Amino acid sequence: MNLHQFRFVREAVRQNFNLTTAAKALFTSQPGVSKAIIELEDELGVEIFRRHGKRIRSLTEPGKRILVSIERILDEVETLKRVGKDFASQDQGSFVIATTHTQARYALPKVLTEFTKRFPKVRVSIQQGNPGQIAELLIHDRADIAIATEGIANTPGVLALPGYQWQHVIMVPLSHPLLNQASITLEEIAKYPIITYDKAFAGRSKIDAAFAQRNLSPDIVLEAIDADVIKTYVETGMSVGIVSGLAHDAERDRNLKVIPVGHLFGNNVTHLGVKQGAYLRSFVFTFIELFSPTLTKKIVEQAMSSESETYEI
Repeated sequence: MNLHQFRFVREAVRQNFNLTTAAKALFTSQPGVSKAIIELEDELGVEIFRRHGKRIRSLTEPGKRILVSIERILDEVETLKRVGKDFASQDQGSFVIATTHTQARYALPKVLTEFTKRFPKVRVSIQQGNPGQIAELLIHDRADIAIATEGIANTPGVLALPGYQWQHVIMVPLSHPLLNQASITLEEIAKYPIITYDKAFAGRSKIDAAFAQRNLSPDIVLEAIDADVIKTYVETGMSVGIVSGLAHDAERDRNLKVIPVGHLFGNNVTHLGVKQGAYLRSFVFTFIELFSPTLTKKIVEQAMSSESETYEI
């Protein structure tokens, strides 16, 4: 048996048992993939896949166990490669960060400015997406770090480290009636049309839960993944915006007023995710500590050695 066979089995599962698509993803031929899998099955003495004619349909019961071992072996191979690269070049290489728009736009600039000063030979790439896509990039070794508020802490195989806490704010035009309120309530907010995040982003679940607990049905007229888009439409007078407090930019938001509403929607935690069992290069530990100073290398290594998928400090 060999690593090519293992990669073919893993990719066949990832591609929903389509060998043609798996072959394209691995830059090889479909007959070659099929032949390699059959040879592996012959060597192991069991069928890994259930078949209908020449097509594979699903994993057999032993196939499920075999896939777990294959994933573990290929993860260890990737770790060996990273160890070699790390010791060969401690201060250079590629570094992929998977994150949301809000984190890329507001949380990362200062961190990456300092990081690139310390590691000028490291090529940084930011891959943006929703929390589910971000977690997939990390799990499939297409990213070194994942950063998001939603989703990461609930993804099997991802260790979620607490980065920082934040609260929501309301943004309104300069003459909005809510500015005349001595105290803001959910009932007052619900009187106006609302623009806020898509359900997968930036603590939207906390917003929905807060209104639901008061039996309120807010009129959410627009959802977006980008805080800057939300603010643009608020400036037109279209409605009230609910965004992350992190997204407040005093220079850019001169035509808007900010109302803190953390007491209504609670605290949110942005997590930094790493793949469980992954080998982290030395500069990745530096980035993590720049992003959240409490996450020292020692603490991260302790978290990675534990069995929990969510680590609290």
